[in-house]
Amino acid sequence: MTEQPTILYAVEPTLPVAEFRQVLVDSGLGGIRPVDDLPRLDVMLANANLLVTARLAGTGALVGVARGMTDFSWICYISEIGVSRDAQGLGIGKGLLDEVCRRLGPQVALVLASVPEAVGFYERFGMERVADAFWHRRKA
Repeated sequence: MTEQPTILYAVEPTLPVAEFRQVLVDSGLGGIRPVDDLPRLDVMLANANLLVTARLAGTGALVGVARGMTDFSWICYISEIGVSRDAQGLGIGKGLLDEVCRRLGPQVALVLASVPEAVGFYERFGMERVADAFWHRRKA
């Protein structure tokens, strides 16, 4: 039986755009994020006010990221939770959400839009679907 790697969770407000891009690509989110537009990714990072990372202890390799916008009082919108495919199944997605919740406290609600493949993950985490949400699609 192989020993699971130790994962270190942290808030990294200055996460390098190249590392963020790589996790998006490695996680499968690259197909629905502008990974070939580094200036846009840089703006996405700069305007997020909560960036939680998951790194392998020892190497420091980035294997997961949760990016959100919050008022730290009422609500937090999670725009990405990405975990590199090689690290999926190790509990890192749950670890990222746990760390987000720990940092925000019990008074802050989480909201997110899930890709269809991840709906079960969020339900297992204890999140509930909401029927009265709305989406205004971007043009570009």
